Amino acid sequence: MLSQKTRYAIRAMQHLADHYGKGPVQLADIAEAQKIPPKFLTVILSELSRSGLVASQRGKDGGYWLGVPPIDISYGDLIRIMRGSLALVPCASRYAHETCKNCVEEDNCRTRALMLQVRDKTANLLDGINLSDIVDADIYLQAAE
Repeated sequence: MLSQKTRYAIRAMQHLADHYGKGPVQLADIAEAQKIPPKFLTVILSELSRSGLVASQRGKDGGYWLGVPPIDISYGDLIRIMRGSLALVPCASRYAHETCKNCVEEDNCRTRALMLQVRDKTANLLDGINLSDIVDADIYLQAAE
């Protein structure tokens, strides 16, 4: 499950992608439009700035903008930056692997084998969708019905 922080980060990045090339966007505008608490948004944008995905400028005419074109930012990359991994369990993580406590040997664990498949399919899907892609909620909601 995605944390609230990760969901806020996705919404903030979608907002910045919608304004890509139009100059800096004020933090207050992002917070209001995306219903994100401003203090929490500051923390999220700082983290995204450290990763290079967001750039900022202080001052009256300052704000935030994407530091990378939206076509070069995948949802997989964004979630990895915010969450650390796409894996649902630590033993299935490619970049943040940890052995599970109170579990069977990894080579014999069918749950791990399943979660490796889930991780790979999730990565293929999320790495194939960029911030520049139009994700239409209505299409996905209708398909789920």
